[in-house]
Amino acid sequence: MVKAKNPLVHQITNYVTVNDCANIVLALGGSPVMADDESEVEEMVSIASALVINIGTLNARTIKSMLAAGKKANQLGIPVILDPVGAGATALRTGTTEKILAEIQLSVLRGNRSEIKTIAGFATKTRGVDSVDDIPDAGIGEGAEIAGVLADKLHCVVAITGKQDIISDGVRTGFIDNGHQILSKVTGTGCMATALIGCYAGVTDDHFLSATVGIMTMGLAGEKAWAEVGSSAGIGSFKVALFDWIFKMTPEDLAQGGKFHEA
Repeated sequence: MVKAKNPLVHQITNYVTVNDCANIVLALGGSPVMADDESEVEEMVSIASALVINIGTLNARTIKSMLAAGKKANQLGIPVILDPVGAGATALRTGTTEKILAEIQLSVLRGNRSEIKTIAGFATKTRGVDSVDDIPDAGIGEGAEIAGVLADKLHCVVAITGKQDIISDGVRTGFIDNGHQILSKVTGTGCMATALIGCYAGVTDDHFLSATVGIMTMGLAGEKAWAEVGSSAGIGSFKVALFDWIFKMTPEDLAQGGKFHEA
């Protein structure tokens, strides 16, 4: 469906992963645009299918752009996906996340467990922008409860990614067990997963589905890429194979290889 509809995904993202986020959208079949100047973001988001906001490398200029684009997207009914990178690590990141949540209605919030726990008001541990608080739920546990309560409070889908991914819209809660630990050795795989969610959100109004399939696509592609290059190859070869598998991914691959179950 993404390849057929070719959604335009407007991303205001971080400069560490901006090129990878653009290319992962292209690989899946979408069209990326990375406009981040306040003078054009409202006009750009007006023609987009989805808006992805990523706070990985914040500055005062782009914060204004994020808020302007998000508000315009809300006015036009365009889905907004937030990746609160490093929320809880600094006052700037936490405060910016709180401001975005207060002023913009999200469709999907995707973060690691530390980021989501911070937003939910729980004590947590971070190391830079990485979570050090990542224990799989294997059922209805702390992560699932937090995702469900936060989804209900924010009126959006909440996705927690990690060793086990948790997705909730406040009513439905699902778990994904796809992925490979090598994904954590490539900078930006979380950012890229959020970009994939943006692609799917641009072609369906079911954002529980778009979050689930976006995260599953990244995890399954990681499995297939590692199986292809093997442990004898390096991270560079794995990253190339990862992009190749995103490009080659089919609905049949997801149906057969996706490891998803609902609570």
